[in-house]
Amino acid sequence: MNLEFIPLLAAQRELYRIPRGPARFGPYVRMMRDDPEAAPLVALNPMARDHVPALIDALIGLDADRLAAEAVNEAAALLADEPGEYRIGLVVADDVGGGWTNRWACEHAWAAGSPAAIRRGWLAGVLWSSEPASARAVREAVLTPIHRAAHVQRHGQAKTLREFLAQEGRALADAGCEAPTLDADDLEYTRSVLEPHLDESLTRTVMECLYGDEAGRTLGFTPRGLSPRAGLALALHQARREGGAAP
Repeated sequence: MNLEFIPLLAAQRELYRIPRGPARFGPYVRMMRDDPEAAPLVALNPMARDHVPALIDALIGLDADRLAAEAVNEAAALLADEPGEYRIGLVVADDVGGGWTNRWACEHAWAAGSPAAIRRGWLAGVLWSSEPASARAVREAVLTPIHRAAHVQRHGQAKTLREFLAQEGRALADAGCEAPTLDADDLEYTRSVLEPHLDESLTRTVMECLYGDEAGRTLGFTPRGLSPRAGLALALHQARREGGAAP
């Protein structure tokens, strides 16, 4: 797999130096329309308040672009024999300060391969405004979509709940993610709730099972008695238990 990291944090920070309102929104629209390297910024909230540029400042202070580039290079060496060619950059998505981004809809869109950016050969290392800057978060942000893309190259894009569990569990495990997790009883409960739906492909059902009731409430979905990210926790647990590289 050919991978190229493109630093995008500085461009995001410059956008947020413009006062909120039409003065900022116009340049954002022009950037998305005219700059081919702005594709991952579809996840960005151009009207975000001060907490987002503050997080970008913290990431820049952490040298996040360098950390991400190192992680991408590691993945490129590991996946050298895999097909595919992608560019990837970090983008800060706002799940705190307004209605621009629903985190769960955004996460699932990338997992389902639906953003136009993916079709244009871009992946996004999404960092969330509700979470502090950290080296681990940066690595996981870029490695998870890369390993997801590798899984999709091998097995095709997930459609059913069963396929999403395999895809997301493998991506999280291969990226070295330590979360989400559930205790043993909750894992077994989650398994029993998901079992009847494994071959369903309705987006609503898949999202309810992957992300849990808390996420579902933000989208008007049906509560199933599931903990936050219950399906993803089960998927990661199963992928770790299987161990080894993905087939």
